[in-house]
Amino acid sequence: MAIRRVRIFTLFERFWHWSQMLLIMFLMITGFGIHGFHQLFDFENAVTLHTLAAFALLLLWAFSIFWLFTTRHWRHFIPTVKGMWGVLRFYILGIFKGEHHPYRKAFWRKHNPLQALTYLMLKIVLFPLIWVSGLAYLFYFLWRDVPDATQWLEGVALVHTAAAFTILTFVLIHVYMLTTGHSFREHIMPMINGFDEVDLTPEEEAYLQNDEPENIR
Repeated sequence: MAIRRVRIFTLFERFWHWSQMLLIMFLMITGFGIHGFHQLFDFENAVTLHTLAAFALLLLWAFSIFWLFTTRHWRHFIPTVKGMWGVLRFYILGIFKGEHHPYRKAFWRKHNPLQALTYLMLKIVLFPLIWVSGLAYLFYFLWRDVPDATQWLEGVALVHTAAAFTILTFVLIHVYMLTTGHSFREHIMPMINGFDEVDLTPEEEAYLQNDEPENIR
């Protein structure tokens, strides 16, 4: 195995990452405004902006799902128990003792086992939950005649808010992790230029050098 700098994040992935971040942050700001935590927008404008940002993010996610399956990048999000304990131990204890991260990115798996599990749960549990609850709330007029609709609406609102705070917790942990281990610049640069240190087999290295020389340094 050889450690080389390889472009593992495509232009679309980087666009998707930063666009998603900006939209989620804007949704949080407008969401807090709807709940009266600040007065940056009046209620009507906060609802309108929140709805527009939500549909923009939904469109982005639709494109990202299409891209993941057509490029087979979905494979990077399949979790594995192999190496999971080592990664957990590192984040619980080793990181505070200055130990090196036990996981090295591979050409076929750029997320460590814990990352893969976390991102998968976000994509198949948390994100669908916030979308279903948000759309149910937005289109309440379509089901307001259902028995006990107002009580159901309160439950939908609670689910949506709980999912939003869970995403906020993930964002805070994600940002915190950028301050650990490597320097902040080393953590952030792969999502800017796409390149990161990757363990390559001789076959992978030969393939990249011969067929994709622009993606290896």
